[in-house]
Amino acid sequence: MNDRMTTPWGTYTLARFPEDSRDRLRAWDASDAYLLRHLAADGTPPAGAVVVVGDRWGALTTALAAHRPTLITDSFLAREATRANLARNGVDADTVSLLTTRDVPPDRIDVLLVRVPKSLALLEDQLHRLAPAVHEGTVVVGTGMVKEIHTSTLKLFERILGPTRTSLAEQKARLVLCTPDPARVRGADPWPYRYELPDGIGVLSGRTVTNHAGVFCADHLDIGTRFFLGHLPRGGGARRIVDLGCGNGVVGLATALADPEAEVVFVDESYQAVASAEATYRDNAGGKAEFRVGDGMSGLPDASVDLVLSNPPFHSHQATTDAVARRMFSGARRALRPGGELWVVGNRHLGYHVTLRRIFGNSELVASNAKFVVLKAVRK
Repeated sequence: MNDRMTTPWGTYTLARFPEDSRDRLRAWDASDAYLLRHLAADGTPPAGAVVVVGDRWGALTTALAAHRPTLITDSFLAREATRANLARNGVDADTVSLLTTRDVPPDRIDVLLVRVPKSLALLEDQLHRLAPAVHEGTVVVGTGMVKEIHTSTLKLFERILGPTRTSLAEQKARLVLCTPDPARVRGADPWPYRYELPDGIGVLSGRTVTNHAGVFCADHLDIGTRFFLGHLPRGGGARRIVDLGCGNGVVGLATALADPEAEVVFVDESYQAVASAEATYRDNAGGKAEFRVGDGMSGLPDASVDLVLSNPPFHSHQATTDAVARRMFSGARRALRPGGELWVVGNRHLGYHVTLRRIFGNSELVASNAKFVVLKAVRK
């Protein structure tokens, strides 16, 4: 969906990535517009080293491109959306520096703009990493919808950077206004976090998992993945297997340990997730593996893999949508060899069996309980 965002600096045509004519979700929201209005009304346009953190689809970065900002994002899709939206609005891509959450951040920040993420852990980690570059004159403004900004959000800004307050709400959006205190004693960054997996889950029992901030279920094994681990396909010899939407990589690791001849490809659109999967794998296995940050299966050749395993997300930030799963399933069908299989775990109510039948022409129930189903689809 193309949409136009009007700001004090002009009107911009924006779209999510990848573009999908069926997607009715905008590439910006009221919190992006509120932040831009605030910067203009403040009478001090961004100057010096401008850093934008967590811009979801490039709306803030595109509108502020004249100030040569640095974007820091954990999302491959957000990064590609930013590139596309800069080009869509005739902005030279060289005016913006694109960094990931795994890159070394700038050593000085004069304006820090934070799109508050869904994950409090990711916000904590990013504020810790950026705090050394912030000085007492740095302008720090966070933004988000009212439902995204909680007391815990404000406490993080306060504890790590300095005194913090919120604005009045406008169009269900709110700003976080922080006055940096470079002398603040903020403690150590607790991320990445490592924990030991429970017993009773086969080859993974008692093994150590690494989670970088922002990865789903960072401090324990989620119940959907645990159910999936009990019903993964067994054996098969030397195969190329994809852990699609890998998170911290426990599903791919379980497969690699059970089938040492297999080559496992770990794929996620989160840089933090792929870093977690690689650390978890290196600590526990030594076979062939590949780690890819990207848009699902898009980087893998047609008919090049034998098995795809996935626990797809059903949220895109705050929006509930099956668009991500549909794209993952379609990509899996394209990349699977004839006879190759996609195995999926999901909440029963999501109706993945219908989507799989539409895309693959078949869907088989492997296992179910009161909350989850494991489904298999075969590439004909």
